[in-house]
Amino acid sequence: MGTRVNAGARAGVVGRSRRRRKTPLFPLLLPLLFISCQTDQPEQGGTPAVVPEAPALPPTPVFDADSAYAFVAKQVAFGPRVPGSRAHTACGDWMVQRLKAAGAQVVEQTGTVISYNKERLPLRNIIGQFHPERKERILLLAHWDTRPFADKDDERTNEPIDGANDGGSGVGVLLEIARHIAAKEHGPGVDILFTDVEDHGQPSGAMAFDEHSIDTWCLGSQYWVKNPHVPGYKARFGILLDMVGAKDARFHQEAFSMQYAPAIVRKVWKTGEALGYGDRFVPETKYFVGIDDHVPVNKVLRIPTIDIIEYDPQTQAFGPYWHTHDDSMDVIDRASLEAVGRTVLEVVWKER
Repeated sequence: MGTRVNAGARAGVVGRSRRRRKTPLFPLLLPLLFISCQTDQPEQGGTPAVVPEAPALPPTPVFDADSAYAFVAKQVAFGPRVPGSRAHTACGDWMVQRLKAAGAQVVEQTGTVISYNKERLPLRNIIGQFHPERKERILLLAHWDTRPFADKDDERTNEPIDGANDGGSGVGVLLEIARHIAAKEHGPGVDILFTDVEDHGQPSGAMAFDEHSIDTWCLGSQYWVKNPHVPGYKARFGILLDMVGAKDARFHQEAFSMQYAPAIVRKVWKTGEALGYGDRFVPETKYFVGIDDHVPVNKVLRIPTIDIIEYDPQTQAFGPYWHTHDDSMDVIDRASLEAVGRTVLEVVWKER
């Protein structure tokens, strides 16, 4: 994850008479008005018009939390996925393989971006397209890189973190969803976007931290919105997953999501409640995200995109593991992955 906030009838029939005389019009109109008022009623013995029902959808596939958990563990096993590292390359290759195995057409978007300290970083955005021939689209996204240092830790601050939740959890949920999307023969196609270089932003304690520092985050999504994999790319809506796998995670309605896409927030939160996860999807807005990948998608491409991201009341921001070495597999809980994954899959599956 990037950074937190510092803060009728026709009347007028003329009667005819052999004698030309003035006839009061009102008594003549009464029966006509009465007849007119009856025209909207079905005839006796008639049947009302039948509105055809939409065909029933096939049942939503079962989201497998064990599978999602295994996908998170596989990423962590590669090591920290810092752009330019061997672990980053190997994990990216594996993700491409998984998307292709799920039936996606894969587009890899490569380039170079400049970090907050002027370092040139290799970029690899990975896009899995399901039913790319369909004009109507839904966008699902998560970042797959990990923080190159543990700047929120008290120890080993210059070493990269595992990023099991911050990076791994969103990817794990989307890879599990990807296993089912090719079978979705109805409604819009789906694009799964794994953004790179999201978590390489300027440390909050850096000497030069200023109002421009916010732009040092989410470099992969910033690159993609300026260079979408399909020219003029549009989608009905987007859903970003970030830090969705921690034990007992609660998801408040993130403020930028409510600003740009309140209807999508309500759709997702109501779906979560209907599935029995009302305790997870809290209908209360919290302003705690400074920037995340959904912000450039909203601002530049105008695709209403929301962020499902954990809010911790104790820190009034992200979980205490954030940007520390505690962000390991010990944080990940299958029940949290299931609550988010099942909810998102249900929302996507019900789109006609």
